[in-house]
Amino acid sequence: MTNDPLFLLVAVACLIVVAILLFGIGGFAKGGEFNRKHANKVMRWRIGAQAVAIVLILLFVWLRRGG
Repeated sequence: MTNDPLFLLVAVACLIVVAILLFGIGGFAKGGEFNRKHANKVMRWRIGAQAVAIVLILLFVWLRRGG
C-alpha cells in the first residue's frame, strides 16, 4: 500500500490537515493580536484541506474496491 501514489497523496493531505490544525491551536493558545487577526482564516484553511482530504480518501476507497 505504501507504493500506491494515491495512498501517499491521501497521507500527505491528512498531514497537511494536522499541521494546519496545530498551527491554529497554537494561535489560539498564544492569543493576542495574531489570534484576532488570523484565527478564522486558519480554520477556513483547515476546513478546505479537510474537504480535500475526505474527497481523496473516498476516491482511494472507491478505486481500490473496483469502482
